Order: sequence, then C-alpha cells, then structure tokens
Amino acid sequence: MLGFVKPSPRNLLRSLLIPSSSSFLHSAPVAAASGAGGGAVPLGFPPQLNTPLPLDHLQSSYIISSFSDWFRRGYDPLPHLLDQIYSAFASSEDSSAINAALSRLRVRLSEDFVLCFLRHRPHPSAVPPSADASSSLLQLRIRFFEWCSRQPGYFHSRSVYHAIFRLLHRHRHVSFVMECLRRFSVTGYISLSFDADAAASSGSKGHPRFYQALVIGYAVTGSAERALQLFARMRYNGADLDDFCYHVLLNSLVEASLFEFADSIFTQIDARGLAGPVTACIRVKRLCRQGRLDDAATYLRKLYLCDHGVVADRTVGTLVQALCKAGQIECASQFVDEFSNAEAYGAWISHLLAAGKVDAAMEFLRKKKGTDTDKHLLDTFQYNQIIQRLLRQNLLEEVCDLLVEMMEEGIVPDQHTMDAALCFFCKAGMVDVAIKLYSLKMEIGVAPKRIVYNHLIKALCKDGNVDEVLRVLEDCMNQGYFPGNQTFTRLANVLLRHGKLEKLRSLLAEALKRKLRSTAPIHSRYVSALCKIGAVKEAYSELLAADGIGAGVIMYKSTLCNLIRAFIKLRMVQFPPGLLIQMQELGFMPGRRLYREVVCSLCEMEMFDLVFDLLNKQLEIKQQDHRTCYNYIIDGAAHSKKPEMAMEVYNRMVNAGIEPNLSTDILILRCYMKSGRFGDAFAFFHLLKKKHLVSRKLYNVFIDGLCEAGRSENAVEIWKEMREKKLLPSLQCYEELVRALCSSNSYDLVIQVIKDFNETGHQVSSFIFNVLLLHILKGQKLLKAWDQSNMFQ
Repeated sequence: MLGFVKPSPRNLLRSLLIPSSSSFLHSAPVAAASGAGGGAVPLGFPPQLNTPLPLDHLQSSYIISSFSDWFRRGYDPLPHLLDQIYSAFASSEDSSAINAALSRLRVRLSEDFVLCFLRHRPHPSAVPPSADASSSLLQLRIRFFEWCSRQPGYFHSRSVYHAIFRLLHRHRHVSFVMECLRRFSVTGYISLSFDADAAASSGSKGHPRFYQALVIGYAVTGSAERALQLFARMRYNGADLDDFCYHVLLNSLVEASLFEFADSIFTQIDARGLAGPVTACIRVKRLCRQGRLDDAATYLRKLYLCDHGVVADRTVGTLVQALCKAGQIECASQFVDEFSNAEAYGAWISHLLAAGKVDAAMEFLRKKKGTDTDKHLLDTFQYNQIIQRLLRQNLLEEVCDLLVEMMEEGIVPDQHTMDAALCFFCKAGMVDVAIKLYSLKMEIGVAPKRIVYNHLIKALCKDGNVDEVLRVLEDCMNQGYFPGNQTFTRLANVLLRHGKLEKLRSLLAEALKRKLRSTAPIHSRYVSALCKIGAVKEAYSELLAADGIGAGVIMYKSTLCNLIRAFIKLRMVQFPPGLLIQMQELGFMPGRRLYREVVCSLCEMEMFDLVFDLLNKQLEIKQQDHRTCYNYIIDGAAHSKKPEMAMEVYNRMVNAGIEPNLSTDILILRCYMKSGRFGDAFAFFHLLKKKHLVSRKLYNVFIDGLCEAGRSENAVEIWKEMREKKLLPSLQCYEELVRALCSSNSYDLVIQVIKDFNETGHQVSSFIFNVLLLHILKGQKLLKAWDQSNMFQ
C-alpha cells in the first residue's frame, strides 16, 4: 500500500502561489509502506497519510499545522498574567480593590517584569474599548508605574525610568514629561498623575536614584544640555552615574550633535572602566554623524584587532548604514564581507531594498546562506524588515521562502513576523489559512496590528464571507483600530450587497468621526439603498442630518435622484419639489425626465399649488433659463394629461414677456392630443398659423399625433396642407400615414401617399414595405387600388 511523503512547506506554498506548477500530490515522491525513501519530518507537519484527503483539505491542514506550531514557539505565558493586571487597573479606580486583585495574582515586582508590562499590548478582552485606545493604555501604564513605586521594598531602576520616559515621549507628551521632571526636582518623587498628596508624603531628594532619573528623563526628551547640567551638579555633590545612565546621556549628546561634550563623556566612561560594545557603537555613530567615515572605519578595524576579532554587530551595522547613506557603496560592501555579521547584513539588505534592488538583496541572501551555513545570517527584526518590504511589492514567492527559512532555522517569530505571515496568506488568496492563524493569534493573546486587519477584511470581502468579516471587524474595533479608506470602501460595498444596512450605518457614523475620505460615496450608496427598500423617511433624515452626513451625500446627483423617485413611488410627493431646487443650488441640473416625473406626480395628486410653487422657486434661480423652466413644467403637465394646467403655465409665460419657442408649441399641441381634445388641438394649431408660419417640425408632430389617435382623415388633410406649402414631411411622418391609412382600409389614399413619397426622391423604407406586404397578405383590396392607380405604368 502506498503512502504520501510529506511535502516541504516551501514546495507546498510555491505550488499554490504559481498556478502553472503541478500539485504537490503529483510531484511529491512516493514511498513504499515499509518507509523506504522517507526523509526528515518538516516542522509541525502531521503524520504520513495513507488515505488521500481532498486536495484543498490537505493543503490547508499542512500549512495551518506548520505555521500554528511555529507561532506557538513565540507564545509566552507571561502575557496572560499581564492581561489580568491590565484588566484589574481598567476595571477599578479604587486602590484597595487594585491591591486585592494584584495580591490574588501574586505579582512579584522586578525590573524585567515592570519593563514587560510597559511594553505589553493587552488582549482586547482585558481592556474595554475606548475612542482613543492608545491614550487609554498609556494611562493604565502610568497607573501601574505609580502603583509599583508605592510598593515596599521595590524601587524603580534607571531602565524603568528610561522606558516610561521613552513611552511618554513617543506619545508626544514631552511637555508633560518636562513638568514631571520639574516637580521631581522639587519633591524628589515622580508622580505622573500629579498627585500632590502622594508627592508630599513620599521620598525626598535623598532618593538614591534622584539625579539618575532626572538625567535619563531630560536625555530621552531631547534636553541633552539640561541633562548635562544635572550631571555636573551630581559630580559637584560627589555623586556619579552608573553604566546605563552614562550611555543614555552620551547617546543623547551625540543625537543632539554636541560632540565636544560627548568627547568629555567618552573620556569619563573610559576612565571609570565602563567602556564596552555600547560605547563603541555610540563612538562610531558620533564619527558617522560628523561625516568622518574614514575615521569610523579605522576605529572599527582597530577595535576588531584589539578585541581579537570580536566586534558588536550593532557597531558594524551603524557604519555600513552610514556608508550606504553617503553613497560609498563599494566601501560598505567591503565591510559587509569583512565583518560578516547580522547587523551588517541587515544594513546592506536594507540599502538594496531601499534602492529597489530586490533581486540583488535576495541573491545576496542566497549567496551568504550557502557560505555561512553554521550561523543565522539575520535576526528576527531584520527578517521582518525584509519581509515587509517584499510584501509591499507583492513579491510573494520571496516572502514564502523567507518565512519557511525562519521556520527551518528555528528562529522564533515575534508579533511582527506573525503579522507578516497573515498578510502573506491574505495576499496569496489563502483566506482559510489566514483566518485560522488569526484565530490562533487571538487565542494566545497576540493581537494583530492595523495592517493585518485591513488585509484580512479585504480578503474576506473578496471571499464573500460576511459573517467572518463582521467578526474580524468587531475584533479590529475592540483593538481601537478602524479600517483604512480602501478597506472601508470594500467592506461597505459588501455590506450593501448583503443588505447589512444597520451595520453599515454604525460604521458610517464611526467613519465620520474619524474623518475618512471615502465616507461621502459610501453614504450616497447607503441612502440609495434605503430608497430601494422603501425606507425613504430614514434616507431623507440621513440627507438632512445635522452632523454633516448630508454634506457628503448630496455631493452625488444620483443619490438625490434616487431619493426623489423613491418619494414619488411612495406617493410622498410633497418632498420632491424641494429636493429638485436643492439639487440646482448644489450645482446639479435636473434632466427633463426627472422634472417630468415630479410634475406628473404632483398633477396626478392634483397638487397644482405645489406645481406653481416649484415654478416660482425655479424662476428665482438665476442660472436656469426661464423659458426652459416653463417648458419643463408644461412637459410634465402634458404627460399627466392636464391641458388646463399646461395652458395656464403657457399663459403665464406669455404674460411674463417670454416668447414661446417651437418646443413650447409642440408640448402644448401634444398635450391636447394626448388628452383626446382634438378640437382644442386644431384651434391651437390654427392660432399658431395666424401668428407665424408653422414650421415643418410642427406639421410632422401634428400628423404623427393624429395618426397615432386613429384620425387618419384629419392627418391626410394636414398632410395635404403641408404639401401645398411645399413643406417636405419627414420619413416617420410618411410611415405613420401609411400605417394609419392601411389600418383604416383607405388604400386609395395610401397609393397617393406612396406616389408623393416617390416624387420626393426618397427610397421607400423597410417599415413601409412591411406594412404594405402585411395588408397585401390580408386581402386583395390594396392590390386592386394599386392596379387602378396605374402608378407604375
């Protein structure tokens, strides 16, 4: 019995990424049941299968199993405890309740534990959602920092001070930090909540880390000169900094380009025997910032010889990065080959990627992989950096190779690696794998970043899984994130297609608060969707909403048209006139058809006052031609068969000193004929003849209308009158005459019309031929009339 040898993750993923590749089931080697030819079991893969499963199930199970095992390697149980602490601080403001909760958790404070808490991002279930999630988390961290400072036997180390100040500085609370430091210099106690009672009742300037905290605080916030002054005061008082504080101060001086002061600190560090790899790295950074790249290279080689070939990776990486930035590419490449460490590789690859040389970067990695087989070329951070750049360029095969390489080399993934893997699966179209790994991440307490949610939501929208989309969206918003413009547009379109209008409404409200650019077109479609399902009142309230919704929606003419037609359909005809005027005030010109629909609806409901109100408001708009305004109203009245209304508007037009044009005359004439009032139609026609010469077009319209009404005899009279005036009827006029006369069996007149048509020089149309043929097939009368006329003799 044959069994399948498990494929490698790389081959499996590549077979899915390249459609032309053969399936791994067909390309994988087959081994006998005895196990001959078996190889090493890939990381996380399930046991060998003897019974083949469906291909899609095999693909998903293999990939999910591999990546799930790999993700779990990056799982640390500590985050669960940290989540519980966050939850305790978020759920209670009472210090006694917090003390009791943390006592039950048996929290043991240490420098590493406090640093882990300050860097940890809690699971959404631990912290209730808020409008500003980042600010809320910062407040919880500050409260924990202060709670720790009040615990007996524990003192914040300089690393913790450094971390909290950097945290505040990253959240742009520099002025807040400066005020904390000012108060600290007075009270000797750092109270980030400015609790005056706590500050007065605790500590003094005799705090053992008083000056160290001040130096770190000012250095981190960019006040290097102030930090240097405090250091001088310390030395005057006989105190000194420790190793950590010296290097924080030194780095801030280099960052501020205070090189002379930095040299003095270098001297003091060397004199105290505190120099080490960090010192060397800052020294190289100083030389690079001064543009002394040759001196930096010389110093690095000297350091390499003195330390017997051992140089900190970060130091080499700093120099390689500076050389690349200065354009000294060959020199940078030489240092990469000479020192061959992860930081140098990372800096070189970053340069290649920034220059758009992706192929060169991947070739460099492959080459180094072949020579340095006994060590990791890159660390997790550098892998993440490369993968993210490749993802931005949609180079999925290269991303696949790097992810599998990390798995095979046992490099533990961090949150950024997991996020990159999820983005990769979304872009590769493996949505089922992405959603399973996403669920695993949430289970182990590693929440994704915003970009992952965007990719997941877009992939799920493309897949059409609405329930899963809404679940991921809820998690996303619980994390304090909101979809970006492109993602929001796709999500909204999916919700519209599936009729999830309530959910879309809440999303639109949130999007407006966040001032997303794409809200206006989505709001327009939302209002149109409400119109289609008959929720017209709700749609209208959306349009007129005071919170600015309407301002976005009414940018779209189609939305207003849909709303007007929905009102008409529900016979709520009091609203459309106002919306018509509003459209024009916004710069949209309603078409004749829309105007006709509004006027017809008002006339059918016999709301003639509203028709005249609409006309008056329309005439007040300066951009609109007044004759066109009157014609639109007359057209609507004509189509609703209200000739009295049409004539009233016509008379108002004349009284206003506006000369009716041909279009106006045609509208009135058609109105009479559609209403069956042919006596009035003839009277109006003769009135026009007295005033001026009746045009060829008006004759054609009148003849067509008479034929359509079955008044063929009257049509022939008008036709003869037209021919006497040497006016040539249109082809349509001849066709309608032939059709009407044949229908009334007036075949002699048909022959006259055909004869006249031939004399005009026109060719007989296929329509006329078809009508004549039909009546020839019906009987002999047309043929007899034809013979008697001697038309072709």
